This record gives sequence, C-alpha cells and structure tokens, in this order.
Amino acid sequence: MRAIGLDAFGGPEVLRVLELPEPEAGEGEVRIRVHAAAVNPTDVLLRTGGHAVRMEGIEPPYVPGMDAAGVVDQVGPGVGDRLAVGQRVVALVPFTGPGGGAYAERIVVPAESVVPGPVGASFAEAATLLMNAATARLALDRLAVPGGGVVAVTGAAGAVGGFAVELARADGLTVVADASARDRDLVLGLGADRVVERGPGFADRVRELYPAGVPGLVDGSMQAADLLPALADGGAMAELRGWSGPAGRGIRVHPVMVSDVMSDTDLLGGLTRLAGSGALTLRVAEVLPWREAARAHRLLEVGGLRGRLVLDFS
Repeated sequence: MRAIGLDAFGGPEVLRVLELPEPEAGEGEVRIRVHAAAVNPTDVLLRTGGHAVRMEGIEPPYVPGMDAAGVVDQVGPGVGDRLAVGQRVVALVPFTGPGGGAYAERIVVPAESVVPGPVGASFAEAATLLMNAATARLALDRLAVPGGGVVAVTGAAGAVGGFAVELARADGLTVVADASARDRDLVLGLGADRVVERGPGFADRVRELYPAGVPGLVDGSMQAADLLPALADGGAMAELRGWSGPAGRGIRVHPVMVSDVMSDTDLLGGLTRLAGSGALTLRVAEVLPWREAARAHRLLEVGGLRGRLVLDFS
C-alpha cells in the first residue's frame, strides 16, 4: 500500500512515497479506500515538528492527514450495521494512531469517527468538510451565545472561519466578520450580516458597530489577545491554537481542539447532512495528484488560498 509520509521533521521536501503493509480493520474499526485527503495546517505542523510531543512513542515514518473521503472496503467486528462495505464516507483520522493519518491509499479508522459522505458531493469536496467544520461547531458550542445574539468571526474567508459564519447563521446568530476587499462578497455570501476590514484594528471596528462589545468571538485568524477589546464584559472567545488567556473583565477563553469531538458521531453526521443540504459550503482550492503532497504543502505555506487543497488518491 502506498502512502505519503516522513521519517524526520523538516520542510516539504521530507515528504516521500512510502510502501506500507495494508492495514486490517480491528474491533470497532472500518477500513476505507481513500479517494481524497484534504491538506490542512495541522498537517504542516506535523511535518515541521509542531506535534512532536504528541508523537512520543510512535516510530516513524509519520503519515499526515486528518480529513479523508472514500469508500468503506472492510468492516471490523463490533461495528454494527451503521456502516457497510461499498458505502461512501468521510472520516476524521487520528494521525497519532498506529496507522498514521489520511495520506494513504487505505486507512483504518475507529467507526465512531466515520460517517456517510455529504449527499451530492464529490470525494474532493467531501474531504474538505469534517476537520474544519467540526472545529467551527465546537467553537460555537463553547461560546454558547444564545439565539439572537451576536458573534464575531475572524479569518472568515478561511476554512474554519467560513464554516463558523455559516453555522452561526444556522444557529440564529447575528454575525460580524472580517474580510479583505477581495473577500468581502465571499464572506457576505456565506451569511455574515456585517463585514469589517480584516487585520489590526478589528476590535475597534467591532466596537464601532457594537459599543458594548459582542458576547462571543471565534478567532479564526489567531490574533488572540489583540481581539479581546471586541468582547463585552463576561464574553467568551474560542481560540484555535491553544491560547487560554489571561483575558480579564470576566472574559472566558476556550482553547478548541478538534480531537475533543473526533468520536462524536452525531456531531459529525450532523455536519455532513448540513453540507448535503447546501447549508455548509464545500470549497476546494485545487485538487493535486497524491504524489504532489510536497507541492501542496508549499502552496499552503505561501497562503492566500480560498478553500482547501486536496490530494487525489482515486
């Protein structure tokens, strides 16, 4: 079985083609013939050593990738009848597991992290959904802003931020989001009620619209403490890169880790149904052959993408 992985941390050039034993589904697991794997920033963190502390005790080669779409081709004991051979599915893949991540022709994943793919979506589109949408869903759940309230979203043109805008709107929230001039129409199209200029000064621009501040904020741009002035006293911020404060003024900071919901089958299934209904927009920046994973990582590091890069394993 072929995969893409690395033996030592470093630049994109460390990614290489691997020949690995074909995995077998065990108790409570399914095996997926991967057709598409999304390329996410966490994959770059793995490659550069940012997840080294999580890889202790795991021998290389390391296989990146947390988002996969494909077809079930083996069902292990104890899975039940929710998943079946031949079914199109998407999966959140624990890259710290014994089989590594999603950059492989076949992967074995706990059945609880596998759900039917979005109706009408291609494999490439489907592969862009779970990790980013689940992160956005968890962020909004942590904020717990009541329906009719206001939530601010930074990085709204990005993958997590875009899903956060759409999910917040579906929750009945008013959304104020950031965007550059070129992304303004995109972010409005995702459902933002108000769009302000991205970058330094975002908090001031939010306060111009809401002088008392907003009760909730999803920090999709990793600005952390710089965004605190946008929040009302007692408000809450969802942070995607682990920052936890201090914040002051009774503000709660919630570090959000998608690993907290990897086994939440109901949450993952709800996201695929929303995507299938069109309530969540699946955005593919470019599909590349799987052997071009190093090029995909270079493109991601350059930035400016709108949507996710996807590796084609079909």
